[in-house]
Amino acid sequence: MQAVAQVLSGGAACIRLLSISESVLLSKGEPGVQKSGQKRVGHGLAVPFTQQIENLSYDSLIIRAASVVTDSSSTLLSQTSLALVNALTDYSKAVQTRIIVQRRYLASLGKRPHQRKICFLAAINAQRAELATDRLQECKRFETNWINSVNLCKMAAEAAQSSGADQASITVRASIQVAQSQVGEARKLAATADKKLAETKAEEIQRMAEYVAFLDGEEHEVHEAYLRED
Repeated sequence: MQAVAQVLSGGAACIRLLSISESVLLSKGEPGVQKSGQKRVGHGLAVPFTQQIENLSYDSLIIRAASVVTDSSSTLLSQTSLALVNALTDYSKAVQTRIIVQRRYLASLGKRPHQRKICFLAAINAQRAELATDRLQECKRFETNWINSVNLCKMAAEAAQSSGADQASITVRASIQVAQSQVGEARKLAATADKKLAETKAEEIQRMAEYVAFLDGEEHEVHEAYLRED
């Protein structure tokens, strides 16, 4: 009986000690003890059940807005670049077609019937009108839009960088480089076509001068033959 009493007495002492320890821990906010209305996550840290509201500071709102602006600017740049590249490509093709027709006309001088030459001249004039009124004006119009979109992207990149949206700034600057490279290649093709056209025009002037001299020589020979007959 004495042994049982000692055991019960020791158990009661342990219970009192645990109760005191729990009270001390709760009062100090120790991470090892869970309070009512809290849940334990991570390394025993207690957080409220209610979800924390996302921090929508002015800085975060500005960064988001800057990202939206850079995305929109990149989209505009992509569309204007595509339009300009296609316009320059069509212009180059039209110039090549005119060169082909013009060289055929030069090759026909003194060889083909007069009616065939008239057809070549009509085709050349049609190509010249198309280049001057349609293709070239289209290139100028799309180039203006493209330049404006490039400038807009540059301003968007600067705004994004100053507002802390570094990744958005890097992305839009990369888009500018790609667009400039694509347009640059298309411009080179158009410049090459223009150079060939200028060479063809110079050849045309030379051939026409030779052809006129040839006709004058023929007329002179006919006139002399007529005089000899008299």
